[in-house]
Amino acid sequence: MDIIRLILSILLPPVGVFLQVGFGLHFWLNILLTICGYLPGIIHAVWIIARR
Repeated sequence: MDIIRLILSILLPPVGVFLQVGFGLHFWLNILLTICGYLPGIIHAVWIIARR
């Protein structure tokens, strides 16, 4: 399942984070980072998925 989350995190970072943590702080932070720049959103999403 982590492979699918990582692929989704590269394509749509908030979706990968949502599948990992739900509607928590990290989800909203990832949306903000993705709006500010696509690359920070990807880095944050991969970090969240790899950490758990």
